[in-house]
Amino acid sequence: MKKYLILAIVAVTSLLASAEAGDISAGVQFNYGSKHTLMGLGANMVIEPVNKFRVSPEFVYYFKNNHYEGYNVNLNLHYIIPLHSAQNFYPIAGFSYANYKYDAGLLGHDGEDHFGANIGVGYEYLINRQFRFYVEQKFQVLSKDWNQSVTTLGLRYTF
Repeated sequence: MKKYLILAIVAVTSLLASAEAGDISAGVQFNYGSKHTLMGLGANMVIEPVNKFRVSPEFVYYFKNNHYEGYNVNLNLHYIIPLHSAQNFYPIAGFSYANYKYDAGLLGHDGEDHFGANIGVGYEYLINRQFRFYVEQKFQVLSKDWNQSVTTLGLRYTF
């Protein structure tokens, strides 16, 4: 199932990247997941296939804390609301796949897959034509009662 989700995200990304429209950018980010106070690093792409709508595939790796570590693969949609010439606000909605492992010490590792949805908001500040600082607050509704709040700080480069 993981392979199909990742394959679907790659296919959608490549189709959207070939569409003529707005900007394409790539970014790095710092994430904080509230479920087990996990901190992580991630990468994303943002593709604007039509004016004011963006698609954003994202990968986040969460470092081990409280015996948990894991990763998320997300596919989000943004609707851009300009606030000022250098600032944008955007609601976020999307799909999420998460895999978390619990390290039980001598008993080994126990991993779980979770599927769900993202809902949230984002804000970006255009530093210049190429660089954008962004902050996002999302709520992930995942299977097996694995819901969490995710705070993201990042920097994107626009091609």
